[in-house]
Amino acid sequence: MKSAIKTSFAPAPVGPYNQAILAGDTLYISGQIAIHPPTGEIVSDTIEAETKQVMENVGAILREAGMGFGNIVKCSVFVSDMHQYGAINDVYATYFEGHVAPARELVEVANLPKFVNVEISAIAVK
Repeated sequence: MKSAIKTSFAPAPVGPYNQAILAGDTLYISGQIAIHPPTGEIVSDTIEAETKQVMENVGAILREAGMGFGNIVKCSVFVSDMHQYGAINDVYATYFEGHVAPARELVEVANLPKFVNVEISAIAVK
């Protein structure tokens, strides 16, 4: 059995998908970009601010499912410029302090939704 996870503290889907799906004890979080939920605006001042907003959106979905960053077992990170790898990692790493970091890939792509610089999806387990 699966159920949709929805929260107003993360961006609403812009297509035929859910923010996340909970299947048993496993949560599959759709790719999140740096949309600030209260305003709907994209946070793009710096790559650090953009990455932080993405991680905050992931965190809001985790909380709605009764989980936290320590429950994440796998992340997929998509970036528009591999030269931003270090700055993205610096922000990303702060969300896993005190926890075992999840498995991950970070891939450069030609374009992302709304032409943002970073998108992150995740899998978490209770």
